[in-house]
Amino acid sequence: MFSGIVEEAATVVRVTKDGGNVHLTIRASFVDELKIDQSVAHNGVCLTVVALHGDGTYTVTAIEETLRRSNLGLLCEGDRVNLERCMIMNGRLDGHIVQGHVDCTARCVDIEEVEGSRYFKFRYEVAPGLLRKGYLTVEKGSVTVNGVSLTVCDSEPDSFRVAIIPYTFEHTNFGDIRVGSTVNLEFDIIGKYIARIAELSPAE
Repeated sequence: MFSGIVEEAATVVRVTKDGGNVHLTIRASFVDELKIDQSVAHNGVCLTVVALHGDGTYTVTAIEETLRRSNLGLLCEGDRVNLERCMIMNGRLDGHIVQGHVDCTARCVDIEEVEGSRYFKFRYEVAPGLLRKGYLTVEKGSVTVNGVSLTVCDSEPDSFRVAIIPYTFEHTNFGDIRVGSTVNLEFDIIGKYIARIAELSPAE
C-alpha cells in the first residue's frame, strides 16, 4: 500500500530483457535501507526488490502483464522513475490510498504554464465497460499519475487536468513529461468499489 507521495526520482542504470519480462536496475539514495522482497512503487507500479548490489543500485522485475498495462516497458537507461516505498501504517496519509496497481496508461496532450505552476492534461482510452469498473475521474477527486497523488481538475469522460507546483515538477519525473509522453494511471480505489457496487446492485 502506498500514498502517492514520491520519495525520489531515481535513475534507471540498466534494462535487461528476459523473455517476456524486463529487469530494471535502479540507482537510488535509499538502497542501503532496502531488503529483498520489499515492495517499491516505480512510476506507480508496485514491484518487488529481487537483488541488491553493492554500488547503490537494486533490481526489480516487471512481467509481461505489467509491461502491457504501464509505461515501464518504455524505460531506457538514464530515464528517471518515481519511487515510493510502502506506507508505514502508523504514519500520516499525506496523499491518498494507492495500491500500486496501474490501471492503464494515458498520453499527455497539453501542458500550460500559469503563474509559476503547470497544468498537465492527460487523455486515456475509454474502452467498453471500463467506466463500470471505475476507470474515471471526478472533479476534485484523487488520481495517481506516474505514482504521484494528484487532485483532478477539468474532469472529462476520457481526460483530465492536474496542477503541478514547482516542487513536484522539480522532484519527480513530471519535469521530463512532454506533450506525447506516456504516463501510468491508477484510479481511486474507493471510486472503483462504488462503481462495482452500483453495477451489482439490482435496479429498483
